[in-house]
Amino acid sequence: MQSQAVKQAGASSRIHMIRRGMLAGSPIMLGYLPIALTYGVLASQSGMSNLELTLMSLLVFAGAAQFLAVGMLAAGTGAFEIIVATFVLNFRHFVMSFSFVNRLKRIALRAKLPMTLGLTDETFTVSALYRKEAKEDYGSYFFSALIITAYVSWVGGSYLGGVLGDVMPERLSESMGVALYAMFIGLLVPSVKKHYRIAVVAVLAMIINYLAQQIGFSQGWAIVLGTVAGGCSGIWILPEEEEDL
Repeated sequence: MQSQAVKQAGASSRIHMIRRGMLAGSPIMLGYLPIALTYGVLASQSGMSNLELTLMSLLVFAGAAQFLAVGMLAAGTGAFEIIVATFVLNFRHFVMSFSFVNRLKRIALRAKLPMTLGLTDETFTVSALYRKEAKEDYGSYFFSALIITAYVSWVGGSYLGGVLGDVMPERLSESMGVALYAMFIGLLVPSVKKHYRIAVVAVLAMIINYLAQQIGFSQGWAIVLGTVAGGCSGIWILPEEEEDL
């Protein structure tokens, strides 16, 4: 009887942590849905099938990289260039994963490693706000539920956007192309507000991108060069306390 009571208590605790994780992930879900819809529409309009654009969300799960890839596909960029550009853009995920794993010290490594595959800027930031859950029993259920909530909303929104892309008026779908630029500006502005030198890094990357295209580099390689050079310039341009931004 006592053993059964312990099992029931454990099951109840796990369900409770899952519910808390889903609740913590709900703001991310609400933020992801409209962006995922926009991605799905743009990917559909660029020539990707609904299966292809949904698989990209399933396997990549990185909004900025997916928007970048869609734009490069629409411009006729080769697959190798897209892969390299995506790798460079998402390199920060290695740093986030190390930080995330180190933060959840009481959670087994076999549970932490799969969760790192679901880290995005948003899930990483929100998970950092729930430090005490990392020390509680069944903390892995909390963080898994948070990440899965965000993941399902992104994949589902992408699929729905692909469906809408086939029926949406062409003028309306074309106007959604501004979402790509709006998203990157939205990611940049908060950092610029913290320190103006970040704007210098962004402008330098833009200049390198432009010059690379002028001297004959394709759009894909120009993006890669601008991203790498701009990121490296931050080592010298940004003050020491801002290097982790």
